[in-house]
Amino acid sequence: MSGDDDAALRFPVLIGDIGGTNARFSIVLDANSDGGEPHIVQTANFNTIDEAIQAAVLDRSSIRPNSAVLAIAGPVDGDEIPLTNCPWVVKPKQMFSNLGLSDIVVLNDFEAQALAVVALGEEHMEKIGGGTPEENAGRVVLGPGTGLGVAGLVHALNHWIPVPGEGGHMDIGPRTPRDFEVFPHIEKLEGRISGEQILCGRGLVNVYRAVAKADGKPAPFTTPAEITGAALAKTDTVAEEALALFVTCLGRTAGDLALVFMSRGGVFLTGGIAQKIVPALKEGNFRAAFEDKAPHSALMASMPVYVITHPLAALSGLAAYARNPSLFGVQTEGRRWRA
Repeated sequence: MSGDDDAALRFPVLIGDIGGTNARFSIVLDANSDGGEPHIVQTANFNTIDEAIQAAVLDRSSIRPNSAVLAIAGPVDGDEIPLTNCPWVVKPKQMFSNLGLSDIVVLNDFEAQALAVVALGEEHMEKIGGGTPEENAGRVVLGPGTGLGVAGLVHALNHWIPVPGEGGHMDIGPRTPRDFEVFPHIEKLEGRISGEQILCGRGLVNVYRAVAKADGKPAPFTTPAEITGAALAKTDTVAEEALALFVTCLGRTAGDLALVFMSRGGVFLTGGIAQKIVPALKEGNFRAAFEDKAPHSALMASMPVYVITHPLAALSGLAAYARNPSLFGVQTEGRRWRA
């Protein structure tokens, strides 16, 4: 569908990045403008997404959007789309009458992050080793946050094509002698340890408790922020080791995905956790784990890794898509509603 005239959206376009905790909205006025001033609300403060858009955007602006591109944390299937970590349900057909929209596209939140990788310049990224990216080579996006989001980005037929999936649920296992001491204490999900049991906020807490249990030490911290704070300040040895193991496992998983997508265009870490632990990511164990992929260690050493530091990266990706959908091979069948 995208790639022909039918793909164009009527301006102004409302864009929205809706997560479990926060929803971020903006309006793209025309094909030459970035998104306007962002409006950020807590999802818990509104019963529905329609109420949030009305209060946060429409009541505060004289601009009336014709179209909307919304990125949500959850699979898009049918005319009523529940969010994974929030009680909101997106109902595009109701939005026509409630909000005056006539054209609505609903994407996966990690597709938006993948689009952002193309939209953002290097001034919005912090490089973690590796060489120069190849211009149109494959890319991978990982986002440890509430869960572990993963998407690929492939360039084909003059389009950037995001490849969303559930890569955060791949198995992850021990490698070193120390891993074999700690991993038995990591909380399992139906008998297995997936990426999300380690590489997200609650995963970091899991690892911290497992390190403490392995050594018979107390584990007083209960939140990811407490653990990362103590680890970066070097005031708690259990927290330090937990964060180091988190970073190592992130490097291994990022390297695995880089091999899958042959990511000579770069691997991109997104979200608040990655931004907060840049010093830990630069300490060396992340790159060592990323590159430790014999027989392809030389290939891995050449691949750059970036932390996206832009606070509203997904909105930038959505704005790029709204301005020119034909640049991107985004399949909208079953995910686009027109009045």
